Amino acid sequence: MWFAGPARRAPGGVAHGALTLGLHLEPGMRVGLYGGSFNPAHEGHAHVAQTALKRLGLDRVVWLVSPQNPLKPRDETAALDRRLWGAARFAQGPSMIVSAAETRIGSFYTIDTVRALKARHPRVRFVWIMGADSLLSFHRWRGWTELFAEIPIAVVARPGSTVRSRFAPAARRFAHARLPATQARLLAGARTPAWAFLQAPLNYASSTAIRSRLRAEAD
Repeated sequence: MWFAGPARRAPGGVAHGALTLGLHLEPGMRVGLYGGSFNPAHEGHAHVAQTALKRLGLDRVVWLVSPQNPLKPRDETAALDRRLWGAARFAQGPSMIVSAAETRIGSFYTIDTVRALKARHPRVRFVWIMGADSLLSFHRWRGWTELFAEIPIAVVARPGSTVRSRFAPAARRFAHARLPATQARLLAGARTPAWAFLQAPLNYASSTAIRSRLRAEAD
């Protein structure tokens, strides 16, 4: 796992690299962009990333730890450094990169992040990765229809969302652009709009549940 984040002290006094896009992506690479708050990161996130890596035939998966999700309360979001280092615990292996690129870009919206990374790496074939739970609210994201035009999208099954997500507004709007899961390896090179739903053994870890448990333990 490679880490690109702010030059600050991590818990325990361990320093890491200077703030940079620093993704070191080579032309022709197939790269998954896995965005989220990771508040906190957990085994379910790693499961989504590893499923996409294998099923899509990717060279890298970049965990884009967002500075702040516009759809989530600031007072419930941990500091960026804490979330970066939390993600680093679960993004294991040389194909996984944890990055604060959105902070460097100055982006709070996925559409802006994707456009900036595509401009910086024009010969890299990017795929956006998300869990099925995110597909349920995808139509609330800024520029969500434009995002379908910018980048192929892979949706990985998550507990409680697998069936409902297939009837989400985004899924219905772009039903014509869905590739069969058997063609998932073609997604990175597909003409947009294109997306695929990846079934996989479910991992039940949840950031919401973890935060609830921590609050209960603190009371």
